[in-house]
Amino acid sequence: MEKVNIGIIGGSGLYQMPELENVREQAVETPFGKPSDAFIIGELDGVTVAFLPRHGRGHKLTPSELPFRANIYAMKLLGVEYILSVSAVGSLQEQYAPTDFVIPDQFFDRTRARTHESTFFGEGIVGHVTFAHPVCSELGDILETSCRNAGVKTHRGGTYVCMEGPAFSTKAESNVYRQWGMDIIGMTNLQEAKLAREAEIAYATLALVTDYDCWHEGHDDVTVNMVVEYLNKNVRNAQIVLKDAVQKVAAKTTPNQYADAIKNAIFTAPPNWPAETAKKLDAIIGKYGS
Repeated sequence: MEKVNIGIIGGSGLYQMPELENVREQAVETPFGKPSDAFIIGELDGVTVAFLPRHGRGHKLTPSELPFRANIYAMKLLGVEYILSVSAVGSLQEQYAPTDFVIPDQFFDRTRARTHESTFFGEGIVGHVTFAHPVCSELGDILETSCRNAGVKTHRGGTYVCMEGPAFSTKAESNVYRQWGMDIIGMTNLQEAKLAREAEIAYATLALVTDYDCWHEGHDDVTVNMVVEYLNKNVRNAQIVLKDAVQKVAAKTTPNQYADAIKNAIFTAPPNWPAETAKKLDAIIGKYGS
C-alpha cells in the first residue's frame, strides 16, 4: 500500500483541483469496514496527499451514516500523520459571515447516535485519551497563514458545535447555542478529531461558513440551495489555501506532537488485551503491546 504523510478530508471540489497531478485511487480495507470512498492520491507541487470524500462521491452518506472509524483508521494505514479537514459550517455569531473561513480550536458534542463511531477503544481494551485541546495548534497556525496568503477573511479560534443532523437546527436550538457562546455549527468534525487523536494523527479543521444557521433576523432560514451556493464560492479559495498549507506541512521541521498521544491513555495492561481486539487495533496500539 502506498504511504502518504498528509491526508485531507472534504468534498469533491478538493480532489478535483486543477493543480493535482498524477492522480490515482487507493481502496483501503479496515477492521472497521470500508471508508466513505476510495482515497484519491495525487501530488500538489510535488507533495503527495491523500484526499477522502467525506460523504462519498456524489454525497451519498448522511453525517450519522459516516464510517468515522474506518475513515481515520484507513488514514493511519496509509501512514498519514497530519489531517486537514475541510467542512461547511453555519455561523452562530454575527462576525462570521458567509464565505468567511474559521479555524476553530474547540469542539462541543451534541450528537446522539454515534457512540460506536467516536472511539476505537472497547471490546476489552479501555483507553481514555486527553482531549482538552482537540486540534493541533501547529496545523492551525499553518492554515491561518495560508488563508492570509490567499486573501481570505479568516477567524482563528472559536468553538465548533457538532450536531447530529441531517436536519438543520430549529431556531430555538440555534439561539441556545448562541447563548452558550458557540461560534459555528456543523455535523461531522467532532468524531474525526477524537479518532484522529486516538490514532495519534495531528488534526485541524478549516471551516467554510455558508450561512447564518437560522437565528439571524436579517437572513432567510438556511436552505440547501443557499448552502451549496456559498460552498461553491468557497471551493476555489479552499483549494488555494490547501495547496499552500500542504507545502508548509511538508516543510515542517518539528515532529507530529501527537505521535505518542495514547502512550499513557491505555488503562488495560497488554497481558489483558483480548487477542482479537489487539489485532483489530494493531495499527494504533501495536507499538504499546510489549
